[in-house]
Amino acid sequence: MEEKIMVVDSLESVNAELSKFGDMIPQTDNKQLKQTLKQIRNQCEMSQEELYEIARSKSYYIPAEKATEEEIARVKSIFTSDTTL
Repeated sequence: MEEKIMVVDSLESVNAELSKFGDMIPQTDNKQLKQTLKQIRNQCEMSQEELYEIARSKSYYIPAEKATEEEIARVKSIFTSDTTL
């Protein structure tokens, strides 16, 4: 298997796992389980960062362009507006 495919597949897999942790952690009432899931999530995030850096350094992954100040302000205004949906 080609290195690029392995790195990108691994990065996608870790990203999916991080999403699952984001769903699981707030749904448990067991404090010990919640703490364990947070520790595993933190380790997973470190792995994701390492894979991301490898992918970027080898041009396997090219991130989206940075948001403009106007785009950032627009998103902030959506989340900070006083109107309720």
